[in-house]
Amino acid sequence: MTALTLWEMYLRLLAAFLAGALVGWERESHGRPAGLRTTILACIASAVAMIISEALFIQSAATSPTGSWRPDPARLGAGILTGIGFLGAGAIIRHADSIRGVTTAATLWFVTVLGLAFGSGEFGIGAAGVVLALITLYVLPAFEKHIPSEWYAKLSVTFKATAFKVDQLKARIEATGLVIKSMHLSFDVERQCRTVICEVKVKRSRVHPLSTQLVEDLAGSDGVMRVRWF
Repeated sequence: MTALTLWEMYLRLLAAFLAGALVGWERESHGRPAGLRTTILACIASAVAMIISEALFIQSAATSPTGSWRPDPARLGAGILTGIGFLGAGAIIRHADSIRGVTTAATLWFVTVLGLAFGSGEFGIGAAGVVLALITLYVLPAFEKHIPSEWYAKLSVTFKATAFKVDQLKARIEATGLVIKSMHLSFDVERQCRTVICEVKVKRSRVHPLSTQLVEDLAGSDGVMRVRWF
């Protein structure tokens, strides 16, 4: 194995820069927390790590008097993949009952792997990875909307204790096609009202029309003080 030339190192870094920029552009266009600069830096940093690792491997092998000692050039790359997990975890945001940033975290991890590929001189597999990443991020979202999937939400209804029974409310909710996964009931003694919070499941394609119809129907009922869909 011959030592890396300066131009070979520059070529690998340029390939890592372009890969990080192409993938990061999609994240930046969607306003994600880890955007263009973050993906570029992660990709270049991992490429630098692999270049250093390979250079040290070549130097160590050349200076070893017996030639029997062989350092592992993948150890530094493995450490990079472990470290990027902390950066990816910081991109995942939990807001109420929804979790955002998982795709961004996966993208950070992926561009790090691309950087390792380009940093080790594997241009073919790195280029294939970039193409697949761009297809995943740009093309697949158009198909995702056509995949039948379920949507989970919560419905909170506050009503006077004398308005109707909880079983009647449950029947009205289920009559719309919603599937009730769980129910939580609380009673305000001072105000003499009940609050029922239902975790419901519905087909994603029916979320908007069904939720609008149900909220308007319940809000117009006698004795209902508050209706909330979230």
